[in-house]
Amino acid sequence: MTKSNRREFLNRSGKYILGAGLATAVSAIISGCKTMEAVTKIGTSLAVSQGLIDESQAESISKGASAVARSFQDITPEQEYYIGRTVGAMITAKYRPYDNPQANMFLNVLGQVLAQASELPETFGGYHFLILGSDEINAFAAPGGLIFVTRGMLRCCEHEDAVAAVLAHEIGHVQLKHGLQAIEKSRVTSAVTTLAIEGGKSFDRKNVVELTRTFENSISDITAALINNGYSRAFEREADKAAVKILKNVGYDPNGLVDMLNVMKGRLKPGRLDFARTHPPPAIRIAALRKHIGRYSGVKTSGPRQPRFMAVFQNI
Repeated sequence: MTKSNRREFLNRSGKYILGAGLATAVSAIISGCKTMEAVTKIGTSLAVSQGLIDESQAESISKGASAVARSFQDITPEQEYYIGRTVGAMITAKYRPYDNPQANMFLNVLGQVLAQASELPETFGGYHFLILGSDEINAFAAPGGLIFVTRGMLRCCEHEDAVAAVLAHEIGHVQLKHGLQAIEKSRVTSAVTTLAIEGGKSFDRKNVVELTRTFENSISDITAALINNGYSRAFEREADKAAVKILKNVGYDPNGLVDMLNVMKGRLKPGRLDFARTHPPPAIRIAALRKHIGRYSGVKTSGPRQPRFMAVFQNI
């Protein structure tokens, strides 16, 4: 992450900078509301005693920490957007964006249509879709609606319905806020707490540097969770179920997801850092999808969809 990205993320997301003592205490928080409250109380007491904050500021911090402890849902859409954008910056630092305006435009038009048919048609910064110039078979959904699909994944799609299925699945992750739940499990508690805190004060350079490091390490953890570990099998089943509903709402055949998974099944290579490592095996997902789709029937490729799909993606 560049210095400018870190600075902008801090300026726009965290309106209140924690003192050194409190930042250290909060970074040690594990999980649970009572644990959060206890550690925050110790941290704020320490910060007050050191003259870093006053009693009213300490009360504000405690309120913010308690809110975050209750649930990941306490994160506001704006906060989710800046968290997601920072994660997106980390992903694009690892995977070079694919320089194909026509393909990226097609992906965004299709993605926007699908997003409007989801249970979360709008996010704070809007949905954005980007092709990554990687041969890995993978796709990522960052908090707030940033969705990335590799060229390797698109090569597993033999028709437009399959591409729509991939995007609908990732939109499902966004609408179900799986990213935020992954964040909570990725030791980002201290950063999320800072996002929730009220006020407009700031401390000295040392404290800013320390908080910046806390943010940077936490965002790195989130990115590692998305790229290396993936979501849980339960989350993947939920996203598939959401994808089926979205596809039906728009008029795409949800069997497109089955077709994509069948193609992928023959192309995944064990041991690679791709879909095989971050998602359940395709055969398991296909079996689960039958509960929502019913008996498989081949996707019809007649009409205008296949020619326009081939025009954009045949050489990707």
